[in-house]
Formats: sequence, structure tokens, C-alpha cells
Amino acid sequence: MDHKNSFSASYAAAGVDITAGYRAVELMKKHVARTRNEGCLDDVGGFGGCFGLPIAGMEEPVLVSGTDGCGTKVKLAILMDQHDTIGIDAVAMCVNDIICCGAKPLFFLDYIACGKNIPEKIAQIVGGVAEGCVQSGAALIGGETAEHPGMMPVEDYDLAGFAVGIVDKKKILDNTKMQAGDVVIALPSTGIHSNGFSLCRKVFGIDDNNPAIYVPNEQLGGKSIAEALLVPTRIYVKSVLALLEKVDVHGISHITGGGFYENIPRSIPDGLCAVIDKSAIRVLPIFDVIATWGNIPERDMYNTYNMGVGMSVVVPAEQVETALEILKANGEDAYVIGKITQGEEKVVLE
Repeated sequence: MDHKNSFSASYAAAGVDITAGYRAVELMKKHVARTRNEGCLDDVGGFGGCFGLPIAGMEEPVLVSGTDGCGTKVKLAILMDQHDTIGIDAVAMCVNDIICCGAKPLFFLDYIACGKNIPEKIAQIVGGVAEGCVQSGAALIGGETAEHPGMMPVEDYDLAGFAVGIVDKKKILDNTKMQAGDVVIALPSTGIHSNGFSLCRKVFGIDDNNPAIYVPNEQLGGKSIAEALLVPTRIYVKSVLALLEKVDVHGISHITGGGFYENIPRSIPDGLCAVIDKSAIRVLPIFDVIATWGNIPERDMYNTYNMGVGMSVVVPAEQVETALEILKANGEDAYVIGKITQGEEKVVLE
């Protein structure tokens, strides 16, 4: 598109440079191109993203949507001036949610609000979004960058988005098959993912840019606290889709804000309880550091963070070994952390 005649000196004087927006779009196009799949119908730059629905072989196709942001993890990305991975988090938080009901992600749209549109920075952010889309098989079919002078400092931005997926109605995971004797499998996280950062900011003095967070930490294998916190959220879509093809999955929980106590119950029906063996959980070092620095009680840790388990999957006991083999073949170092019993609490950690 030719933007030679599009320039407003008055708007620029008010703090919005529309030509920077055009430059950002040009820089991000190479990233967007990486995400194209069979449903894409047009290029970025129109008023709406068009997508052809792949419904062949489905009896009752159902669209499933999810929306989320990266929370205050963005604050750390800004302090570190590292903007190429935060977009992975934005995608992950959406696609990991919709895969919990068995939906395959189709496409994603992002929204970036910024104090000042710096095209190179916006392109880095979108590059991360595109990487998340590639990891999940979703197409990045559009988005919006909004410059908000006077509302946000020039260096600040926020990032959110939404994903749409599809599943045949008869294959929607609704936990009705879950029963006592089923087994709970853990899919490891890469770290804190994108939840609990308000507590981290308080514990580590991130808002004050505490220099201690940039020092190599022996407990973290030489990484600094800042580096460990910024590791992007793992995307579980492709491994879970592979699992769904061959295993009768009875429930999936994405372990996000609220940790075990809020998220596991969301996939457990009334009358059943997920009994989680805490000694089996492979707690990542970053969570020990958070608990130690902040003197955080164990109960609060498990009610805030994923503790090393990014997703839990419930399968019949007789299919556990098959499930573990499939997950490991698809890059997940999955392991058993509990079982389903009769009970009213929905989740118990013991």
C-alpha cells in the first residue's frame, strides 16, 4: 500500500506519528508471513482478517475462542529492553486455554498499546507473537497497534490478543468421562510463564529496577533472576493434539494464575477429586528462589504459581503408559503427579 500522501503534522504534534505505524507494519510483514496456513485468505493491512474454516470431516464444527495478555511480565521485558519473546507469552496464554477443550488453534490477532510507536520495537514484539503462532500452528491474520501519548510513558506498552480454534462438537472435552481411578499427568513448564508477576515484582523489587535481579544466580544455573522470569510460556498445543488422536483424555487444565487450587478444579466434575502428590512435582528452581526471597508460604506458592507444571492431563489408568510415550515423543517430559478419587474438594495436595 502506498502511504506517500498520508501524513498529519497536527497529529504528530499531538504525539501520534501515523507514519511510524506504517513503518511498523512493513517491518512486521516478514514475521506474519511465517505463520500463514491453509486457512489464510489475504495479507495484513486490510480492515479485517479473513480465514477459511477447515471443516472437512467434521459433523458439527464448533469455534472456540480465548483471550488474554501477558500481565505485568511486560514490565520486566521493558526494563530488560528485550521484546522478542513476550509475544510468545501472549499467544501461549490463549492457545493453551483453548486446547483444554480439544480445539485446534486456527488464527490469532494481537493488540499492542504503546506510549510511542517505535517501529523496530513493535516489529520485535510481533516477531515473538509470530513465533508463538508458528509453535501452535495458528495464523497471525491481523492486529492493532495503538499509540497512547499522555496515557502511557513513551517506553511503555501492553500486549494482549485472542485466538480462535475449532473442534468437532462430539470431541469437545467436557470431563463427563472422568472417573475415580483415572491418573493425573504433568506437562512441565518452562518457568513462571505469565502469572504471578505482581508478587514477583514485590518480592524482587522489580519496579525499582533492583540491580540484584541481573546478577548471575547459582541456584538458577548461572542465569539471573530477570532472565529466569522472562523465559517465555511453553506452548502445549501440538503435543496435546497428538495425544488426543490416540488417547481417551478425560480432562485438561492449563495451570495459570491461581495455581493448582484454582485451575485443576476447572476440569474436575462434582463428586471427584484430583489428589496431587506434592513429592512427585518437579519444582523448578525459580520457585524456590521466589519462596525464599519473599518468605512465601508453600500454600500461597501453589495457589499462585504453576510450580513447574504448566498443564495437567487426566487419562484412564490403562492408558497412562501410552499417553506418556506420545507426550515424550512430542517433546514433553511428562510424568505422573496424582490420581482421581471420590471427593468433594476437587483438588487436594498431599
